[in-house]
Amino acid sequence: LAKYPEIKSLMGPDPHLKWIVSGMVFMQFLACYLVKDLSWKWIFFWAYGFGGCINHSLTLAIHDISHNVAFGNKQAKWNRWFAVFANLPIGIPYSASFKKYHIDHHRYLGGDSLDVDIPTDFEGWFFCTPLRKLLWLFLQPLFYSLRPLYVNPKAITRMEIFNALVQFSIDLIIYYLWGLKPIIYLIAGTILCMGLHPISGHFIAEHYMFLKGYETYSYYGPLNWLTFNVGYHMEHHDFPSIPGCRLPMVKKIAAEYYDNLPHHQSWIRVLWDFVFDDSIGPYSRVKRLCKLAKES
Repeated sequence: LAKYPEIKSLMGPDPHLKWIVSGMVFMQFLACYLVKDLSWKWIFFWAYGFGGCINHSLTLAIHDISHNVAFGNKQAKWNRWFAVFANLPIGIPYSASFKKYHIDHHRYLGGDSLDVDIPTDFEGWFFCTPLRKLLWLFLQPLFYSLRPLYVNPKAITRMEIFNALVQFSIDLIIYYLWGLKPIIYLIAGTILCMGLHPISGHFIAEHYMFLKGYETYSYYGPLNWLTFNVGYHMEHHDFPSIPGCRLPMVKKIAAEYYDNLPHHQSWIRVLWDFVFDDSIGPYSRVKRLCKLAKES
């Protein structure tokens, strides 16, 4: 910032995010109507190939919204409520809990018992062979959602209750209107595409230490178009208040800070290397002791 103060002008809300996310949500509601009479094999086909991609993208929109980039820091509640709306096609309540823990991921990156993104000792010990690592990738949504309850349990907030009530109400309305198949389409898409799927390569690419001494990596490939530029991860951790749509501009402005750092070109290659490279696994994370910051 001292060298490039113009980066400050990139901070603030993305005026297009709320419209893009709304379009994705309503597209999934339309899909619910279209799949209601399909056979089960086509339900899962479209869940993996289409709906799940949108749902995974929506989880990354929720990630951006958790940094208040939909309506700005002065409208924090609007961001929280809009995240609940973005959550609807995902099928299960997620946004409020994500926000609660994601703050710690940025404040205590790699912190033992604070950053719940770090796999547990059991995960590192057990999922150590190619077949087991493949299973771990498939089960990643399960570990991602349950690990915080074991590693760093926190009290349930009113926002989480609101998130759950709204989510299950919409699920019941969809079930009442069109039956069970649209619900399975939504939830199966979320689980499948946050597990063994090309887009899920970002979970591994972001903070798994492929090169010793480097714990955060960016990805500059085409899947950023579908994921709100989550691949620009070093840039995001440097400037979490800059929305994803402007992160490429950070790299362009301050190129000498990023161009020579190791980065990924393919999330599929990341998944392949994670499974078949014996030197990489759930243990391949930096883990440190962090002191709790005082709340202001």
